[in-house]
Amino acid sequence: MAELHEVEIHESSPRYQNFVAEESNEERRVNLDLLDEAREEARIKVEAVKRRVERQYSSKVKSRQFQVGDLVMRKAHPYELENKLSPKWTGPFRVTDAKGNGSYNLETLEGGPIPRSWNAANLKVYFS
Repeated sequence: MAELHEVEIHESSPRYQNFVAEESNEERRVNLDLLDEAREEARIKVEAVKRRVERQYSSKVKSRQFQVGDLVMRKAHPYELENKLSPKWTGPFRVTDAKGNGSYNLETLEGGPIPRSWNAANLKVYFS
């Protein structure tokens, strides 16, 4: 039976051959000095991206404001839907209080209060 012998060849890479410890340490110190600047630049870029995303989102949002006494429809909850052909909006309801930030209290046309406040995103104007 023939024996197999392993032969190891040690050849240095160009990166290893050109390594100079003093230059490496100096470059490391320079990089550490510039670290705060790099972090600040990254923070500015992140803030710019956040603002672009916010502007994109805000351009698609329909702002809705209602006055006290306006008639509105509210989006139906999934448990209120009997099947896929059920109406997606219920109402009409009357706005009784505008709390600010798009939050409204509602009541039925008979005067019965609707529990909890409702966001304007879940309301739309009722046209009679």
